[in-house]
Amino acid sequence: MTRSLLSAILALAALFGALPARAESWTVVYEEEWVEQVPASASRFVSPLQAQVEHEAVASYGPFRVIDEHTAALVGTTDSRSPAQLAAMLAAWPQIERLDFVEAPGTVDDLANLKMGRLLRARGISTSVSSGGSVRSGAVELFLAGARRTIAPGAEFAVHGWLDYDGRGAEDYPPGSPEHQRYLDYYTDMGMTREEASRFYAMTNSVPFEDALWLDGVEMARWMGQEVVDRPATMLASGDVPHIVYLDLGALVQ
Repeated sequence: MTRSLLSAILALAALFGALPARAESWTVVYEEEWVEQVPASASRFVSPLQAQVEHEAVASYGPFRVIDEHTAALVGTTDSRSPAQLAAMLAAWPQIERLDFVEAPGTVDDLANLKMGRLLRARGISTSVSSGGSVRSGAVELFLAGARRTIAPGAEFAVHGWLDYDGRGAEDYPPGSPEHQRYLDYYTDMGMTREEASRFYAMTNSVPFEDALWLDGVEMARWMGQEVVDRPATMLASGDVPHIVYLDLGALVQ
C-alpha cells in the first residue's frame, strides 16, 4: 500500500468521528485499488443451515429472510440500511413472532444495530438460535432483544471489544463516558440489572477487536440468564444436520 493511499484512507476514516464500529471487515475503494482488512480470527467454518434457510425463504429483506408468516431468520451482516429493512419486513408480515439467528456475523453500524434491538423488543418478538447456528459480535446485542430468548446447546457465540473509527477501543474511554453508557443502557433496557449489564459488557470487551472470545450455547445462556433448550436445528426441513461445511474468510464480528 502506498503512503499516499494510506493517508487518503486515514483521512476518510477520520470523517466518521468516534461512533463505535464493530465490523466483520471493511473495504475501501480508492483509485481503482481495493484495500481490505479482515481480522486473522475471521476465518472459520460455518453452519450449513444458511443454505437451507435460503431455500425455504419466501421473502427477503436485506439480511432478513421470511420463512413463514410467524418466523423470520437472520443470515448476514447488518448495516445502516437494516433498521428500515427490518421495519419493512414487520410491516409486510405483521404476524412474525420469532427471529431465528442462523448465520449472524455482526454489524457494521452499532447505532443501527441497537435501534433494531429496541424495535424487536417493542414488538415482543422472540429470538432463537438452534444447534449449528452462529451469533457473533454485534449480533449478540441484537439477540439480547428477544422478548423470549431460546438457545440450543449446539449454538455458538463470539464476542470481542469494539473499535471506533479513530482506532480507539473501550479501554481508551473513561468510565461513565457516553461511549460506554450506550451499551449499558441498552443491556438494562433488554432486562439486565445494572450489575449484570456491567459484567456482560466487561465480558464482551475482555478480548480486543482483532480477536474473539468464543462461547457455546450453554456458556452464553448462563451470561444471559436463559435456559438452554435442547432442540434440533429448526430451519432444516428434516433429517440430520449435514456435515459439509464451507469456509467464510470474512465472517467475524461487529
